Amino acid sequence: MQKIHSPLQAQVVQWLVRPGEPVAAGDVLVILEAMKMEHEIRADHGGCLGEVFYRAGEAVAEGDVLAMLAEGEAPATVAANIAASAPEGVAAAPAVTTAPSPGSSSVAAPVQAPAKARADLQKLQDRQAFTQDAQRPEAVAKRHALGLRTARENIADLCDEGSFIEYGALAVAAQSRRRTADDLMRNTPADGMVTGIGTVNGQRVVVMAYDFTVLAGTQGMRNHQKTDRMLGIALQHQLPVVLFAEGGGGRPGDVDMPIVAGLHVGTFASFARLNGQVPVVGVVAGRCFAGNAALLGCSDVIIATRDSNIGMGGPAMVEGGGLGVYKPEQIGPSGVQHGNGVIDVLVETEAQAVAAARHYLSFFQGVQSDWQAPPAYALRDVVPENRLRVYDTRAAMQGTADVGSLLMLRTGFGVGIHTALARIEGRPVGLMANNPHHLGGAIDADAADKAARFMQLCNAHGLPIVSLVDTPGFMVGPDIETQAQVRHVSRMFIAAAHLRVPYLSVVLRKGYGLGAMAMTAGGFHEPLCHVAWPTGEFGAMGLEGAVRLGFRKELEAVPEGAEREALFQKLLAQQYEGGSAINMAATLEIDAVIDPADTRAWLVAGLQAGRVTDVDRPLAIDTW
Repeated sequence: MQKIHSPLQAQVVQWLVRPGEPVAAGDVLVILEAMKMEHEIRADHGGCLGEVFYRAGEAVAEGDVLAMLAEGEAPATVAANIAASAPEGVAAAPAVTTAPSPGSSSVAAPVQAPAKARADLQKLQDRQAFTQDAQRPEAVAKRHALGLRTARENIADLCDEGSFIEYGALAVAAQSRRRTADDLMRNTPADGMVTGIGTVNGQRVVVMAYDFTVLAGTQGMRNHQKTDRMLGIALQHQLPVVLFAEGGGGRPGDVDMPIVAGLHVGTFASFARLNGQVPVVGVVAGRCFAGNAALLGCSDVIIATRDSNIGMGGPAMVEGGGLGVYKPEQIGPSGVQHGNGVIDVLVETEAQAVAAARHYLSFFQGVQSDWQAPPAYALRDVVPENRLRVYDTRAAMQGTADVGSLLMLRTGFGVGIHTALARIEGRPVGLMANNPHHLGGAIDADAADKAARFMQLCNAHGLPIVSLVDTPGFMVGPDIETQAQVRHVSRMFIAAAHLRVPYLSVVLRKGYGLGAMAMTAGGFHEPLCHVAWPTGEFGAMGLEGAVRLGFRKELEAVPEGAEREALFQKLLAQQYEGGSAINMAATLEIDAVIDPADTRAWLVAGLQAGRVTDVDRPLAIDTW
């Protein structure tokens, strides 16, 4: 006989087997209750129930003997043996099928969902159905008629297949005082914002998408709560954030909340707190106004479609302020916002925007082992032999970066300097280059702002910076000084002085004056390595200007005309020879003159040697 002990202090609720009746291993003998929870006491082996020492309603202590169990051959089930003569409250225990013993040749049947779900599970499944696009065909069709996708379609495209886990799906708008529960469930799913965590390129990312099919993607009080929850998770666990920001800003109709203005919400402070901590990507198609635009503006990078409109106030707010009546398409169109620097990456479709977001995030997800080098010798032909001939430095960027890795940023603004993210032998880097097509490569206020902010972006997220230099210096003149040139261009020096990442410079052609120093982190010996192509030429200022200023007396002593021009060209040639890349390397003002075909090899060596310095405080990225 085996003693059946109570595993805890409890009360006997019900015996399911009477003394003398057979039991199988795993059958429930008795039910105990403790702290409002029921505990099943099962037979360890088959046999026959012997004497029972406690009846229903009696209390037992931990370790008390409840009954005796006689060993014997276990029947397949005891269900048929529990007769009508069982004690009051006794019911038959369900049959228990035991798993095959170790080494058994039996193959377990695959787990299958039952034909009918339990009532509680069915209730959940019915409720969850209303959060899906399939339950709102009219809203989805209206969205597709505009050539746009739903929030859930964008998330499905962004995240690796099957990886997205949604938070707060069952929320509805806080409007129960003016709408029925059924109306809210059907027409305000997720309170107009889909939030959760998925993987992008195999790594976890927080995703938040305003749903324009629900109350025009406005910011309700519950979707503020959802946003705050996700932002807290992103900050605590250092997860990148992708925000699909389309929508109309704050929503005045949430009457359930006991608020007046709602200006106490923490969403905007929480979103801004991510700055410099984790990569933050904003994506926009369609209309993005007011509060939605404020969040978008805090993003590290803004990716937008050509049909987008972005503004700090939509038509209603503009009209309410007495500023006129406008259509949504007239406020912040993409052409304006791309040209002024608000939009970093301009694309045609949402699919392209999502692809750009995946591409952008990849630069903050480590080194890639699979890469392809561009033709090295093509770099030899990037700079024309004629030193006065303009050329496209983006060709040098393409020739330096791994094939297909280059992602140009802020292409409509500050066109005097190109900025991009790229990889070199799989290593993510920030890449920038002067643009000789604009002001001959001279750096104006917009270009300086763009470059300084780009350095902050790379610095905050630990990306080494590669600078391709071809500039005659900072832009000068009375007109340029009206644009606060002194303050704007100096931002490059300040940003460079706070870098914690390796900085590498390659002079393609012109390296003159303070502008060249700004492109080399503040001075020619500041970069980890500073090399030049054979076409490099250097000076404290442009050579032509240096000759005219430095040799003014000599030039004025010669008659104006061909003779003076001949002297000028002679002096210029002397200056050019003195400031050649080879002479600069000979005087150790730069580290080396290299064959352009060896550029990547030099940069790889520098990237392998350099390291990112740890900091004890967050690094801010200017929104501008």
